[in-house]
Amino acid sequence: MDATAQKRVSMFGVDIDALTFQETVRLVSQWAFDPWEQCRYVVTPNVDHAVMLQHDVHLQRAYKSAHLVVADGRPILWASKLLGRPIPQLVSGSDLTPALFKYWDRPRKLSVFLLGAMPGVAEVAAERIECRWPHVSVVDTLSPPLGFEYDENECGRIIQRVNAASPDVLVVGLGAPKQEIWTYRHRSQLRAKVALCVGATIDFLAGEKGRAPHWMRRIGMEWFHRVCSEPKRLAKRYARDGFIFPQLVWEEMFVE
Repeated sequence: MDATAQKRVSMFGVDIDALTFQETVRLVSQWAFDPWEQCRYVVTPNVDHAVMLQHDVHLQRAYKSAHLVVADGRPILWASKLLGRPIPQLVSGSDLTPALFKYWDRPRKLSVFLLGAMPGVAEVAAERIECRWPHVSVVDTLSPPLGFEYDENECGRIIQRVNAASPDVLVVGLGAPKQEIWTYRHRSQLRAKVALCVGATIDFLAGEKGRAPHWMRRIGMEWFHRVCSEPKRLAKRYARDGFIFPQLVWEEMFVE
């Protein structure tokens, strides 16, 4: 299955692949198993991304060149149905990554590189991943220094480290929009088969941050759990997004 052959839904200035969760897992799994040809990268738009995409030209370019764009966040899913452009299923990065590990059924181990999170967190995540999924091998981890994205030499060192490991999957947990823009800019240099731009997923895998209970995720309240967990960092962002996003949906209703 090739994502390019799938229907795409256009909303908020981005084309989203209309794939189910299982279709996404199978596609990424196939990319990770195939011989390396290029670094395909995956982005997962949520409400915050939709808001940033209205004014961030660098993020727009990163999204336009992404090999796979899947909806992360129930408000995006609900908006697609309201607008008559339904996306079949939610595919959050924090669910996609462990699902890929769980459903890997190839005749060899899946090699993974964890890029991001605070120092020491990715190492804990690596131990937990290999304990939970013995068919997954975390070949290396790296927590880049603050401001690394502006330092060409530091970016070069990170690329060399990734390429030395040559992973099937590069899990990029640098936060948006940094992770999408950095991956886009360096995609032609990376010898990883697939890069997943998935935010706080490394923290979740390490147990550093707790995800919302399943019932809260099911009714679209994961954002509330995250705000309560990190009010200083997230309250202002979610307040802004909660004000702007309904306006974007309203404007989309009149887009032909």
